[in-house]
Amino acid sequence: MNCSVTQGRQSLRKVYLVGAGPGDPGLMTLKGKGILECADVVIHDALVSPQILAMINSQAEKINVGKRKGRHSQAQEKTTQLLIDKAQENAIVVRLKGGDPFIFGRGGEEMKALVEAGVSVEIVPGITSGIAAPAYAGIPLTHRLYSSSVTFVTGHEATGKYRPEVNWDAIAHGSETIVIYMGIHNLPHIVQQLINAELSLDTPVALIRWGTRPDQEELIGELGTILEQVKNVGFEAPAVVVIGAVVKMYGLLSVLT
Repeated sequence: MNCSVTQGRQSLRKVYLVGAGPGDPGLMTLKGKGILECADVVIHDALVSPQILAMINSQAEKINVGKRKGRHSQAQEKTTQLLIDKAQENAIVVRLKGGDPFIFGRGGEEMKALVEAGVSVEIVPGITSGIAAPAYAGIPLTHRLYSSSVTFVTGHEATGKYRPEVNWDAIAHGSETIVIYMGIHNLPHIVQQLINAELSLDTPVALIRWGTRPDQEELIGELGTILEQVKNVGFEAPAVVVIGAVVKMYGLLSVLT
């Protein structure tokens, strides 16, 4: 987007749902960066990295509506209404979301509300942490010898959702690699459910915190011991969990560094 040649800015009145990626500013898409440089208002999550926030037009209004466990800056309904209100007053409004807007990011809910309010919407995908964090740790989610299927699942379900809980039994038997978002707080429940589903106790597990950032941390273990490891080292969110034989590839890259 070329800001200097944008025609009829006041008639645009569009909201862009932009994925900021998992943290490394180099993973921000060129399209997303261009939109940030032209934005009038940017409404962003708490986990968007400072380097990406620095890409925002210096004249833009910046609003942090990030939700962290135990500290909800804005209820989702207020955030959605804020997007609608800002779109009535500004040409280019950006909803900047960590990762990808549509992968456990509530972008679908925001898009629906905006469209119903008569607001023009454009989606700019981002690289999701469930793919990027394992990659930075040297863990391929698929591998001809280990896995030909991947399931992405949330470890933190919404209240009042379309069904009461994730079917962990089906996931345990239906996919060779399981990637869990927001799974650290509920990890004891998740591990027990997978064990109840007869997933082997020696199934490899990787926890990846702050994926793609300079302070990325990994904790590698097995299904039967990972909870004890988490307790021993005080491993905390935010992190993604990878479960499956592909975790055996972890450490291969370190041989060359």
